Amino acid sequence: MKKKTVSVILTAVLTAGLLAACGSSTAQTGAESQPASTESQQTSAESAAETTASTESAAESTEAAPETDAAETTVESKGTITVAATSVPHAEILAAAAPLLAEQGWTLEVTEFTDYIMPNEVVESEEMDANYFQHITYMESFNEERGTHLVSAGSIHYEPLGIYPGKQNDLSAITDGAEIAVPNDTTNEARALLLLQEQGLITLNADAGINATVNDITDNPHNISFVELAAEQIPRSLQDFDFAVINGNYALQAGLNASTDALAVETSDSEAVQKYVNVVAVKEGHENDEGIQALVQVLKSDEIKKFIEDTYQGSVVPYEE
Repeated sequence: MKKKTVSVILTAVLTAGLLAACGSSTAQTGAESQPASTESQQTSAESAAETTASTESAAESTEAAPETDAAETTVESKGTITVAATSVPHAEILAAAAPLLAEQGWTLEVTEFTDYIMPNEVVESEEMDANYFQHITYMESFNEERGTHLVSAGSIHYEPLGIYPGKQNDLSAITDGAEIAVPNDTTNEARALLLLQEQGLITLNADAGINATVNDITDNPHNISFVELAAEQIPRSLQDFDFAVINGNYALQAGLNASTDALAVETSDSEAVQKYVNVVAVKEGHENDEGIQALVQVLKSDEIKKFIEDTYQGSVVPYEE
């Protein structure tokens, strides 16, 4: 198992203790049983006066005692939601969601993984409630290849591919024979080619879609040379090429900002984004569980959208349905 450290993000359910303030006073009169006399009447009068004074004092004390508001409502614990995730950006987003879930009575427990297989296996086995690390196309392919029964409980964000400048910095003035680095895995190469087609640099076979490869290029007016590399290697080699198409997460790790550094990025309505939106995945039949629905609603909340926008500045984008 390729598991990094197990980091558990636990947020305590907020509780408030019940405070009470009260004032009281007790007065005793020690009148003994004896024949009435002037002295005893005087003593009784004095005792009554003292009792009256004590009662008035108690009333003043009670009146002067600080008033306390009704105790805050204690949040009832609803249980724990266990989620498998990769570190950036998924575990970071979940950490921001944890306090919001706690306000509803849910404790969020996150386990970080460094591979893309175990997070699905622990959900399939129901060892964990959900995972948040993959796009929907990968999940569907995983189901086909391994016979698992994973479904999306909610679409949360996408990590746009961007075209970044290397030796050249103007796509409209690209030179003939320019070299462009693209990811070599089937999923992301197709995304890269679709993005380049959107920029008018190439034309793809109309039937290729999200399965496109360089062999599906039907028109290449600038005679661009495509260099296929492992996606994680491209940022390190950026200056060796005229341009490069880089995944959002790898751009983020390399200190690149899709909104300010990329010359073009995938848009929310593009075919690629629809197919590569990152989802909360659960085993089929659990998508409507109360805890899962609470998790999805928080991840799609305005607070988390703002966190994503402020933190990742375009390298991770909230998905709008």
